[in-house]
Amino acid sequence: MRNNQQSSATNWNLAFFAWLVAIIATLGSLFFSEVMEFPPCTFCWYQRILMYPLVFIFLVGLFPFDKNVVRYAFPLAFVGWLIAIYHNLLQYEIIPESAAPCSQGVPCSAKYISWFDILTIPMLSLIAFSIILILLIILKKRLSS
Repeated sequence: MRNNQQSSATNWNLAFFAWLVAIIATLGSLFFSEVMEFPPCTFCWYQRILMYPLVFIFLVGLFPFDKNVVRYAFPLAFVGWLIAIYHNLLQYEIIPESAAPCSQGVPCSAKYISWFDILTIPMLSLIAFSIILILLIILKKRLSS
């Protein structure tokens, strides 16, 4: 019985850390747009649309713990991850700007921040989606065994 409780606590912790990453990413994006007044580009909006619901999905899945949280969160995190990869490829000029949907307003290649010459807002998004995906994959494997 003790091993089952420990396993259940570990599963809850994985979902909690995924929620923590989602809430930090959400608050970070709101900080950049509302406090720093950096207008989001089209890809930033898409990533927000996919990240913000994760905060609520994980929160609802934590109290009480619901193993279906993986089923609900994974598609959003995976699509957000794909968009973040594409956005980073645009930022680092691997894909030409002409391949971006940002034809009006803020260009998708705009770099508002560049910490350590690598951490841009799209890179922070990619890191957040990657961490969430890794946690979800680990959680899924633990739940299916």
